[in-house]
Amino acid sequence: MQSGPREIETPFRPIPLEVPEGMMPNEFFNSTENLNDLVHNNGLLVNPEDLLLYRKALGHSNEFDASIIYNTSKSILDPLGRPVRRTQVPPAVRHVWNRMNQILLEYMLEQYPDPDAWLILAGEASLDATWPLTAPGVPSIRMLHNHFMVFDKQQLGAAPLADPSNPNLTDGGQHSLFQAYMHDVYHQFFSQLDLKILRPVTDGSCRIELTGYPQGLPSWEIQGGVEQLKSIHLWREYDAILKGFIDFYRTFFSQVSTRNAPIPRDAYYPEQIESTLLYNNDFLKTAKKVRDQCVHDAKYAHAIRWQPAFKQLLYRDDNGRLIVTISQNSIGNAITELLGVVVKRTPDAEAYERQEPQLVERLLEVRRRLVEADLGEPIRTPYWGTD
Repeated sequence: MQSGPREIETPFRPIPLEVPEGMMPNEFFNSTENLNDLVHNNGLLVNPEDLLLYRKALGHSNEFDASIIYNTSKSILDPLGRPVRRTQVPPAVRHVWNRMNQILLEYMLEQYPDPDAWLILAGEASLDATWPLTAPGVPSIRMLHNHFMVFDKQQLGAAPLADPSNPNLTDGGQHSLFQAYMHDVYHQFFSQLDLKILRPVTDGSCRIELTGYPQGLPSWEIQGGVEQLKSIHLWREYDAILKGFIDFYRTFFSQVSTRNAPIPRDAYYPEQIESTLLYNNDFLKTAKKVRDQCVHDAKYAHAIRWQPAFKQLLYRDDNGRLIVTISQNSIGNAITELLGVVVKRTPDAEAYERQEPQLVERLLEVRRRLVEADLGEPIRTPYWGTD
């Protein structure tokens, strides 16, 4: 079978949301009212930390698809003031979030044990103000949320190959500025992180054979597998990777913005920035290349995402290993595309409702486990109760 990114169709039931007159859809999706739909029509569980588990109404997969969102919509009305990455979440909330992640991932691995049959992934994407606010692609909900998904590899194998030039395929070697011009220094910077559980995978063996993705990204194996999901040390290392990425991104675009800019304020790894990045000719040469283009190309400059924009993913590879990877989120906004899966959502209520009972059954079971672990209270909706 030919390896390459796949485009699958996923049916959904149209959401009965009325966008107020005079508002653009992306403006409405930033509102508290939109979050009410997540709670009352799709909410599964909520806890005092304001973490909301919900069904993805516009899902990626109807096999298993859920999200946890840090719902600060009522406590922080300014969408640009809300936490949009793990490093901005209060420690007590992050502790609960890590435990929820562990239970969801354990459930997925238990229910879908065969790596040859199922693609399992969990991860998050930055929802910073990284797009121009006038652009139609502005992220829909400016609050940090995790995705948890399972794809049938048989369905993926039968799906048509995606167009390799699809702008959403943002992995290294496609649209990646970091990979195209700074591959060595990018990987060198990450190699300096003090990681004991996460072991670098540098030989490309963690790619999904079916899609050939991820491509060229720094990746790490979770040594110890699923049992390590219960370790706070793993989640601290997961955060260390994100902090390293943020430092690299901020340092690079600081140099693009201002020649010979100082180390960014509040950097997590200032010594590594100074010794590895600010004395690297490839790094600074690439910053000059981007800066010069910004000066002469207004359209290019307008598209620059000056704040850290990332996708961080935990997935199971073909060998059954749990892998962590991270990518700059340069164009697309779907976490699945890191693994070469492009989802084409199609409105088809009848097709969705044929798959809904099994999907909801799985979501209610994982909710039961979260309630049992004292991680929240169940939510009643028109589609399910609280039992």
